[in-house]
Amino acid sequence: MGIQTPPTPGFAPGLNIAAARARSRTAAAYVPFALTAVAFAVLFAKPLTTLVRDWWTLPEAGHGLLLAPVAIWLAWRAGIGPDAKASPKLGIAILIFAVLVRSASGLAAELFTMRGSVIIALVGLTVFHFGVRQVLRWWLPFTLACLSIPLPELITQAVALPLQFKASRMGAALLEMRGVPVRLMGNVIQLPGRQLFVTEACSGLRSITALLSMAVLLGALLLKSPISRILLVLLAFPVAIFINGIRVFLTGFFVFFVSPALGEGFMHETEGWLLFLVSLFVLGVSTWLMGSIERRFIRQAPAPEVA
Repeated sequence: MGIQTPPTPGFAPGLNIAAARARSRTAAAYVPFALTAVAFAVLFAKPLTTLVRDWWTLPEAGHGLLLAPVAIWLAWRAGIGPDAKASPKLGIAILIFAVLVRSASGLAAELFTMRGSVIIALVGLTVFHFGVRQVLRWWLPFTLACLSIPLPELITQAVALPLQFKASRMGAALLEMRGVPVRLMGNVIQLPGRQLFVTEACSGLRSITALLSMAVLLGALLLKSPISRILLVLLAFPVAIFINGIRVFLTGFFVFFVSPALGEGFMHETEGWLLFLVSLFVLGVSTWLMGSIERRFIRQAPAPEVA
C-alpha cells in the first residue's frame, strides 16, 4: 500500500500547460507584426528620416510637424471599422508596387516619389490586414499624410515665380493707391531710394501649402457637404495669394513711411507670421459661415420608417 502525496493547493498541471500554450500562441501571433515593422523600418528608413529632417529645417515643409501627429490621432480615433475584412492578395500586390516605387526612386534619388512610396506601403498594409473599406474609413489621415510631403523642387520653382509676380503686382498696386511712387520690374518694386525684392520665400507658396492642409482638415471635421469642402479647399488659394499681396504692400508701406529696417529681419518675419494668422482666421470664419449655411439650407434626408 503506497503513500500518496496530496496535490499542492492551487497547482493544476493541466491548466498550467494550457495557459503556457495560450501565451505561446499569443506571442507567436505578434511575430508577423514585429517582422513587418522591422522590414518597414529598414526599407523606408531613408525617406522617413529625410522627411522628418525637412519638416524641422524647411519653412515650407514645417506644417508636416502638425499634420503627421494629427493624422495618427485621427486614425486612432476612427478605429477599425466593423465591416473591416482583410484582403491579403490585394494588400500584397500594393506592397510589391510600393517596394518597386521605393527601389526605383532610390536609384533616381527622387525624394518626393520615395516618400510617396511610404504612403503606398501604409495603404497596402491597411488593405492586407483590414481591407479596402478601412482605407476609405481612414481617408482623412491618408490625405493629411500626403499633404505633409513637400512638393518636388521642380514644381515649387515653377509655381513660386508666378506667385512672386502676382504678389509684386498686387503690392505695387496697393502702394500706388496710397500715393507711394512705385515702379515695378518683374518681382522688384522700386521705391524712392530703395528696392524691394519679392523673393521665393515671399511668394506665398508656404502659406498655400499650409492653408490647403488646414482647409482639408477643417472641411473634413466641421463640414458635411462635399461641395462645401471643395469650396473651402479652393478658397485657400485666393486667401493665401491676397494675404501675401497685403504683406508685400505693408512691407513697402513701412519701408517708405517708417524705416527701411522694417523690410528685413525680425520685424519682417513677425509681419509674415501675423498675416498668416489672419489668413487662418479668414479660413476659420469661412468654415463657420459654410457650416451655418449647411445647417440652415441643407436638409438631412428623413430616416426610413420602420414598419
